[in-house]
Amino acid sequence: MIGNRVEAALNEQIVQEFYASQYYLSMSAHFERTGYPGFAHWMRMQADEEREHALRIFDFVNDRAGRVVLGRIDAPPSEFGSPLEVFQAALAHERKVTALIGELYRLAVEETDYPTQVMLQWFVNEQVQEEKVASDIVDRLRLAGDDKSALLLLETELGQRQGEAGG
Repeated sequence: MIGNRVEAALNEQIVQEFYASQYYLSMSAHFERTGYPGFAHWMRMQADEEREHALRIFDFVNDRAGRVVLGRIDAPPSEFGSPLEVFQAALAHERKVTALIGELYRLAVEETDYPTQVMLQWFVNEQVQEEKVASDIVDRLRLAGDDKSALLLLETELGQRQGEAGG
């Protein structure tokens, strides 16, 4: 059985993961509107991955005889700037999620909740990868600068993203 404090924190993280999914889906819509189908595809795949993260925690709470309580998910912004600005926002969001996961892990340690620590270790590792990927894209967009050919090449490359196994 899961403790009340950990259960409440995990329920809040489920909301955060669903918000992240909506956030990336909104970014995808922005890219569709602005003529970047490859970036739109990449963001849609990211939205799907975040939804899977929410469900991973959802299932964990249920598996531990906890109670999942789905909270309100705030509406994400619908207006974004350039591709660089969008991916900078995505990187900032991933850094926020990393901090949230860190706080959850700290709580699990404080509560001596070993199963939650083990489950969260997957998220700790995942966040390292999430930040690296977003940071790499930001770096590449900065390198591309105003070079439309470089931007379109990156846009085409990101449009080929495939789904994550076990995500």
